Amino acid sequence: MSKKDNGPSIILAYLNEKNRPYSAQDVFSNLQKQHGLGKTAVVKAMELLAQEGKIKEKTYGKQKIYFADQSQFRDVNDADLKAMDKQISELSAEVQTLTQSCRQLDTELKELNSSLTTEEMMAEIQELKAECSGYRERLEKIKSATNHVTPEEKEKVYKERDVYVKEWKKRKRLASDMINAILEGYPKSKKEFLEEVGVETDEDCKVVLPTT
Repeated sequence: MSKKDNGPSIILAYLNEKNRPYSAQDVFSNLQKQHGLGKTAVVKAMELLAQEGKIKEKTYGKQKIYFADQSQFRDVNDADLKAMDKQISELSAEVQTLTQSCRQLDTELKELNSSLTTEEMMAEIQELKAECSGYRERLEKIKSATNHVTPEEKEKVYKERDVYVKEWKKRKRLASDMINAILEGYPKSKKEFLEEVGVETDEDCKVVLPTT
């Protein structure tokens, strides 16, 4: 049987199952992927079903709406509606609970996937042990060395450094003052002057003056 011949039965079953109004475009969009029905075939099938009285048709402006023949369904009283509402609420709560459980399981799965395996942990432990062993060996060599710097020698070096840094700052300030004084009557730029007299600044040598 071709899709064209089978189309009306597929559409009829779909409308009866969903039991809600649809346009031909809606039915085409919902069934095209699964059943491969063409839009023209859907429109003709729904018109045929309406003519045969198997479904109902309503026209709103330029659009036609189709829905299942309600006479085939049993009447639903208030008690049935309440029971359905209760069932819907229970199912909605169950869906929410399952959704939360799925999210929690997904989070746990991501954490497990990002965790190290037993083999990876063992390898990392061995690597850390080897690293610690290297540090111990290095520490022992430092402890056993005879050329340690005494606190007095260290203090002397720091004092000498302070003297040299102060002298460096003093000479740099004097040189800067002299250059600025010369530049007041110099017709060219500071850069050209420094190049002409062959002066290299700390910046030229990429040297930074210590702050302390």
